Amino acid sequence: MQLTLLSSGGSDRSLRLPLSRCVAGAVAVLLLTVGAMPARAEPFVPADDSQVVEQLPTPATGTKRELRDLRNQLAKNPNDLALAIRLARRYAELARAGYDPRYNGQAEALLQPWWNLEAPPADVLVLRATLRQNRHEFDAALADLAAVLSAAPRNPQAWLTQAVILKVVGRHDEARRSCSRLASLATRLATAACMADLASVSGKAAEAYALLRAALDSTPDADASLRLWALTILAEAATRTGDWSAAERDFRAALAIGLKDGYLLGAYADFLLDRQRPAEARDLLADETRVDPLLLRLTLAEAQLGAAELPEHIAALQARFAAARARGDTVHRREEARFTLHLLRRPDEALRLALANWQVQREVWDVRLVLETALAAGAPDDANDVIGWLKDTRLEDPEIATLVRRVTEAEQ
Repeated sequence: MQLTLLSSGGSDRSLRLPLSRCVAGAVAVLLLTVGAMPARAEPFVPADDSQVVEQLPTPATGTKRELRDLRNQLAKNPNDLALAIRLARRYAELARAGYDPRYNGQAEALLQPWWNLEAPPADVLVLRATLRQNRHEFDAALADLAAVLSAAPRNPQAWLTQAVILKVVGRHDEARRSCSRLASLATRLATAACMADLASVSGKAAEAYALLRAALDSTPDADASLRLWALTILAEAATRTGDWSAAERDFRAALAIGLKDGYLLGAYADFLLDRQRPAEARDLLADETRVDPLLLRLTLAEAQLGAAELPEHIAALQARFAAARARGDTVHRREEARFTLHLLRRPDEALRLALANWQVQREVWDVRLVLETALAAGAPDDANDVIGWLKDTRLEDPEIATLVRRVTEAEQ
């Protein structure tokens, strides 16, 4: 049996974790939420119900066939919960990988017969929690997981999903306790990855790297998606210690596995951009224009290169962010703050977005954006809350350490 995790708040990563003992059917999907299509002045209304507006992209032919078969089976058995969960998970995996974010909506639609029940099945609650987290409804997501764990405290997927959400919102001690519950439920590598991911942002990046490297090296036959997750954590931990060569090696090893993963692509692109290697970042993301966070990084690379596509991609991002605001969607404040600061050159507006985002999620890039925008806007005092949080968590990162020194100097 496998445990499936697709994670992140502002981030996206996906893995299936083989378990030594697992509650049947536990599934979680924590996805990188991405943007909408560009805004239109007037909504397009099809002439009739048979008119195809757009076809969502799908990967290989085998996956298309699998999805078609699952849809046909579910049409014949619409009350088959296990089948609905399986298809919803596949749609969510496609969205996470970067094929199209609207697959998330299809995943949610499949769960509607059970979504609003007074006591939904545990599988639905875990999947509902991850979809709610996708919309930054963190309290509701954690409530769903608490309900699952109250009834089934040995549900490893719920513990893992809870740990991911708690990390996203900066509640590291609680997240660590959730990870620790995996020790008797999951494989050594799954538990080590969960713990190392937290340790790497809690002042113990070097120790986290050593712990996870040992676990990974001792399980060469681990599931490919679990290895990808572990290697991505290793690469990020190495980055936080300033070991660029180790980070490069681990990022490339994760990519070499051959599984498309939006979070990995974004993290490696950030690494390349920070190392002043925009041409490589552009090549990495050349075909990744549907997913807003990846399009953002592609556009940042193009800005460094003076690429011909830059104006088109800036306009596309502006339209997507405007469309999100028009429908009351605030999920993409992190990306919009970064876009506004580095591509629109509007530091005051970027600072406002970064601070609003900080009230919702507290990952490394959320920290960095507050520091960057506060400096650019000439308002270093606005970063005081972040600096205090950094002292409490002891998060280490070379880029952030440099920014903190600059903020401190600017306040004097």
